[in-house]
Amino acid sequence: MSAKLKIAFRSSESERARAGRARLVARYGDCDPSDADILVALGGDGFMLQTLHETRALEVPVYGMNRGTVGFLMNEYSESGLVGRLMEAEEAVINPLEMNAECVDGTQHKALAINEVSLLRAGPQAAKLQISVDGRVRMKELVCDGALLSTPAGSTAYNNSAHGPILPIGAGVLALTAVAAFRPRRWRGALLPKGAKVRFDVLEAPKRPVMVDADSRSVRNVAFVEIESQPAVSHRLLFDPGHGLEERLLQEQFI
Repeated sequence: MSAKLKIAFRSSESERARAGRARLVARYGDCDPSDADILVALGGDGFMLQTLHETRALEVPVYGMNRGTVGFLMNEYSESGLVGRLMEAEEAVINPLEMNAECVDGTQHKALAINEVSLLRAGPQAAKLQISVDGRVRMKELVCDGALLSTPAGSTAYNNSAHGPILPIGAGVLALTAVAAFRPRRWRGALLPKGAKVRFDVLEAPKRPVMVDADSRSVRNVAFVEIESQPAVSHRLLFDPGHGLEERLLQEQFI
């Protein structure tokens, strides 16, 4: 990339993010994302996920600056020296999960998830799930509040809160984690190869309704959900040197 970068700026709807965008545009200019060398996203992690989904077809790298709360996928916000930071940024490439869900009424839904696909009970009773991996039933019945399949990029989010493992970005594995497992009571989940195809069948679905969520895209009353990594889709994230995803994932394991 040349020193004269074409930068497109996007921001969340928060006042803090919009004000930051206005100052950066005044200083560095702006262009349409389809013409940009780099897209700069200002907001929090949720806005970063939204930006990656919405700009997937452009294949433009995205550099986030934190104007939200946690900002795990974001860099520190600063208005000075931005071009130099972008030129020196390290790139991380991540592949999302593809979810295929069928509801009790037969309708089908597809979605991509950069962080995780999670199944959650949608009624007063615990969910009952049957889990298959690559066509083979591995758990006949998991009684729980839910379960999720996480990418390494999402392993510090909901997966970590549910006591799932933090995965190195290049590990080539996915984390299958139970949410408040009742039976087997002490089952903590499994590590699966990145290429594994996971299927959750909802047992007693009318009595024990379950919803599925893929990066905040929700479907209710599902009968079964199939999930697998989608290597044909790549998201390019940029980080300041020494503060990339690998380093952040390592740091999270010591706090």
